[in-house]
Amino acid sequence: MASKAAPFIVPALKKHTATVVFAHGLGDTGWGWMDLAKNWRRRGMFEHVKFIFPNAPTIPITVVRKRASQSSLSPAGKNFGTSMPGWYDILSFDDLDSRSDDEAGITRSRDYFNTLLATEAKETGVPTTRMVLGGFSQGGSISLFTCLTTPHQLAGFFGLSSYLLLGSRLKSLMPASNPNGEVPIFMGHGEADPLVKCEYGRRTAKAIEELGRKVRLVTYP
Repeated sequence: MASKAAPFIVPALKKHTATVVFAHGLGDTGWGWMDLAKNWRRRGMFEHVKFIFPNAPTIPITVVRKRASQSSLSPAGKNFGTSMPGWYDILSFDDLDSRSDDEAGITRSRDYFNTLLATEAKETGVPTTRMVLGGFSQGGSISLFTCLTTPHQLAGFFGLSSYLLLGSRLKSLMPASNPNGEVPIFMGHGEADPLVKCEYGRRTAKAIEELGRKVRLVTYP
């Protein structure tokens, strides 16, 4: 995987007994979500929790057009290859069933999150069963893929505006031990999302349920 900055950390204020790992979306950084934890700190909430906000590597993104000032979304199918923080390349914005996924990039990022979880457990003594993994958009999607395929048992998963990756191969990539078979999965999706359509969230939740997992999907107007 391309080099990336170290994660941003918001430490626990009291005895550290749980960890939340939050993955940002395409073109963002972990810093963009630090206020999430800071807001809870100001309200005196989750003081026993350590928050980790990883940073994706900067990689070429196929469907993004490069402009002089800022990048913008290109017409689907055009290969402009603009570089920006991303957990994997996005080859097209086609429908979930017809879209091709960047399997190599997806599995590299999944391996990164697996290592992050294992390292956190080893260095802090907090087991992965006390860790929640989640994220937004592309970050939520790679976190969901990690949750479904990781050998580590987690405390839970949440994904915001997320979608299923490698759907046709997912079952074969899941560990036989099924460590997260009973782990709660929460998905939140905006009904007016113009890019990651709410229908993608609904179909993702249905696909996960068909794998025998528990999913709660909440949509927002």
